[in-house]
Amino acid sequence: MFIEDLKEGEPVSGGRTIVAARHGEIGLIDVKRAAVGVGARALFYPTLAYNVVRNRLESGFHWWDEVDEFLLLGAVPFPSDVPCLKQLGVCGVITLNEPYETLVPTSLYQAHGVDHLMIPTRDYLFAPSLGDICQAVNFIHKNASCGKTTYVHCKAGRGRSTTIVLCYLVHHRQMTPAAAYDHVRLRRPRVLLAASQWKAVEEYYYHLRVKMLWSSCFLNYPAKNVMDDSSIIIVTEADLDGYNGGRDSGIVGNDIWEEVSLVYRVQLWGHSAIVRLSSLCLRCPRSKGLGKKKSCSVFGKKSCSVEAARLNCGPPRLVSGVGVVDP
Repeated sequence: MFIEDLKEGEPVSGGRTIVAARHGEIGLIDVKRAAVGVGARALFYPTLAYNVVRNRLESGFHWWDEVDEFLLLGAVPFPSDVPCLKQLGVCGVITLNEPYETLVPTSLYQAHGVDHLMIPTRDYLFAPSLGDICQAVNFIHKNASCGKTTYVHCKAGRGRSTTIVLCYLVHHRQMTPAAAYDHVRLRRPRVLLAASQWKAVEEYYYHLRVKMLWSSCFLNYPAKNVMDDSSIIIVTEADLDGYNGGRDSGIVGNDIWEEVSLVYRVQLWGHSAIVRLSSLCLRCPRSKGLGKKKSCSVFGKKSCSVEAARLNCGPPRLVSGVGVVDP
């Protein structure tokens, strides 16, 4: 589970957009998306033909490249490419194209035994949401764990698909965003991210760091030690000196004071019993034959009892108004 912070103007799953509350800005983001969408539709086939020509004429202009073990990054595949991808060991395809950009239907992938994950994302200035990125990264990792290759593509294999690949490398190859970007550029030199796409990678990296920080906190403080004896704080009447439980609090304040007094009495009785046992029953004379003396201080008196020392271990505690401090 994760919490996604939605900001004004940020696209989310399903094509929705968070817009500003001021009337002058309502609809501005949607107008921008619509304008980019019109331009992307108009440029799709001309730019696709341009990429096909370069792929045929330039030996270094690959339609897809292997950027990591079990991971291919490339341009939109044609139906004739599906058998070739299957021969390369591809068992999963992540499509970040919008419907008008998608050239291979899901049914054709399924006919060749290839899983298909569709994350429609607008071209040029937009990036997948954090939820979509997490879904895609898990999809790649699941296939890689089984030795299966995943093909991640958009239209040209430069921006949207690169965003997903970078997030995967950041998560499962423990790379920083900059190191992951340099790694991908060595294998596919023409990758290029828009500002929003690079921001999505950095936010995913921050999301991972926060998640790891919380996990380390829970590992360092297991639940079984949360309510141990040393973690309980005793509140005495001196601590509440000047507090009027009856004013502005009424019955609720009296109930709270009764609960605090009960805890105080129980804890005080427990510590008093320990002190009596340590001072009366656990004293022992100095035994003969002991090499090194082991002693502890209980209310200023010496005792050679190891058990008494153990009872007094831990942080300072308030017992009957007297502080017991470990040596």
